[in-house]
Amino acid sequence: MKVAVVGASGYVGSRLVPELLRRGHDVVATHHRSPSSAYPWSGDVEWRRVDVHDEAAVVAALHGVDAICYLVHGLDDADFMRLDRQAADNVAYAAGVVGATRLVYFSGIVPDLPPEELSDHLLSRLEVEQILATADTSVLTLRASMVVGAGSTSFEVMRQTSQRLGVVQTVPAWMGSSVIQPVSVTDAVYYLAEAIERAEVTGHLDVVGPDPLSYMALLRTYARAARLRRVQVPVWLAPVDVVARVAGRLVDVPAPVVESLIPSLGHDMVAERDAADVLGEPVGGRLTVAEAIRRSLATPRASASSTDGEDGPTDGAAVGGDPQAPSVGDPAWARDRSVLDWLRSALPGG
Repeated sequence: MKVAVVGASGYVGSRLVPELLRRGHDVVATHHRSPSSAYPWSGDVEWRRVDVHDEAAVVAALHGVDAICYLVHGLDDADFMRLDRQAADNVAYAAGVVGATRLVYFSGIVPDLPPEELSDHLLSRLEVEQILATADTSVLTLRASMVVGAGSTSFEVMRQTSQRLGVVQTVPAWMGSSVIQPVSVTDAVYYLAEAIERAEVTGHLDVVGPDPLSYMALLRTYARAARLRRVQVPVWLAPVDVVARVAGRLVDVPAPVVESLIPSLGHDMVAERDAADVLGEPVGGRLTVAEAIRRSLATPRASASSTDGEDGPTDGAAVGGDPQAPSVGDPAWARDRSVLDWLRSALPGG
């Protein structure tokens, strides 16, 4: 099957492509500015340039494909909600025009709340899902909780804040009552690949790991895996907008992205329609949160440049590699940086 991965050079896409290649599919990888040559699979796919906000360009880029996996979600633009709607409309239209038989969208878990109570990030996800559902083909949305893996935006925010806040961690009290069900990127990739091959399954499913836990428990789990001594102190007077601004300046992840994500942390992110009940369990079962974090920290980023080590591929985006591991193609803000280096850059004149 010829599968178009729209957003192939993004985090999840970079781990999905090698899984699709491993399964024997031909992959069309889209790019916006220039093809990524960093990932180990870059020479094994057909690259096609596309601006998802240009309808004709989307139709041309998807010509001849059997299935489409849509992974685009903009958070770094102030007008991302309008842009996401426009892109989704173009992809839904193009899927019918080119005769694709399957369209899979990777989204986020959306709490069952009135639209006015959702963050812009979650509301945009829901809007895109609704638009793509109108495509003249078989459509499935996979709604994921936090994706755990080296290089994942959410994981890097957790990793970097845990390192830089010091022994005493101040945690907004409004996060303490929220429950999350993180999923490893390994399992997310498995369910995406299964979804592409299972056109009879439509609607939406939730992609989660086996462990529901509070955000505070998640931070404690990370600290244990990273061998960090951390004490959490709840802070009651911590407005969401203030927390978002502070977090955006504390980490290397682009501030607009962090500030868009933080308001979603006040919602529960647990499964109501578990994908495992429909698509089955991966071989060996889903990774626990602790195991997913451990594997994400096991390979230093400097070692990810090798794709053919003694024990096999070490790059997280290599065919046969561990998706939890970092990849040389991951963004610069996901690199390991000491607290001292961060402090130097954060200080005026740094």
